[in-house]
Amino acid sequence: MAGKRPGRATIVDVALQAGVSKSLVSLVLNDSPLVRPDKREAVLTAIEALDYRPNTAARALVQVRTRAVGVILDDLRNPWFLESLRGVNEVLAENGLHMLLGEQRLGKAGGQSIVSTFLDRNVDGLILAGSMPQTADLEDAARKVPTVVLSSRNFSLPGVDVVANDDEAGGRMAVEHLIALGHRRIAHVAGDSGRVARLREEGYRSTMRAHGLRPAVTRSGNTEEQGHASGMRLLRQADRPTAVFAVNDLAAVGVLDAAFELGLSIPGQLSVVGYDNSFLAGIGHINLTSVDAAGFGTGVAAGEALVRRIASPEAPGTETLLAPELVVRRSSAAPEDPEPAGASAR
Repeated sequence: MAGKRPGRATIVDVALQAGVSKSLVSLVLNDSPLVRPDKREAVLTAIEALDYRPNTAARALVQVRTRAVGVILDDLRNPWFLESLRGVNEVLAENGLHMLLGEQRLGKAGGQSIVSTFLDRNVDGLILAGSMPQTADLEDAARKVPTVVLSSRNFSLPGVDVVANDDEAGGRMAVEHLIALGHRRIAHVAGDSGRVARLREEGYRSTMRAHGLRPAVTRSGNTEEQGHASGMRLLRQADRPTAVFAVNDLAAVGVLDAAFELGLSIPGQLSVVGYDNSFLAGIGHINLTSVDAAGFGTGVAAGEALVRRIASPEAPGTETLLAPELVVRRSSAAPEDPEPAGASAR
């Protein structure tokens, strides 16, 4: 750097001299524990070299608006986010940060931008949770504020960390479980958008093909109502499936409702497997076998990633995939009339 600009040095001068962002200088000024020692030393050296004296009024304003993190959900109706948000909040609280929560869908319905609202509040960071698309306003926000993506696999941005479940592996796990029970006619109630849904579907398709079975996919959505509609279509077929793997627990509950309406016994005449292992899956009368997407653990990992991102905003982006686990409950069992191994082969 050629030297400080004429006049009193500003926080921008310090950031340029130290080779860091203005937000990181603010963290050093507020003695934040989130800053790496080498970054802190660079900022303190720049402050001394420039004889920087922070404006006490401006610094007070910074202290008021820092330590807030905006969390944007694509859909609050999905119960999986309850556990993931608990994990996020635990980490943020340990690091002196608090969470502001907003839903993108409701913001759009009200003609507001939740992203703009959080930026106007000068949040220290953003967590984008769920399968929302990579829109221009989110791209712009990620360039301005340390950002972590939770659960979604739709984003590809420099300097943004992604923390998600290994959805393709989870899809394979669900289908392997049903095949091991003796099922051959296994249908998949798939999501209608987003890379997470596509990866779960690919796990289903690849496993079916590997066992010489014909994939049967019905395009649905992520809600209970959409799962119910798909279930009614599937289960009214003459050659109905003996098992269904649904894109998430909400859709799986919809399939269960359809089966009950049609008088099918669970799991005797139909086995159902969901994904997420949300609290719904463990309710006694539902008792849904489900792929555990590590909700709490994913939230913790996302919170930790954001703490690191705030401290080192220039670091390259990372992707962390947590391994899923299958939780077996009463909704899956061997079919009443098992077919020969090659009966449904392609």
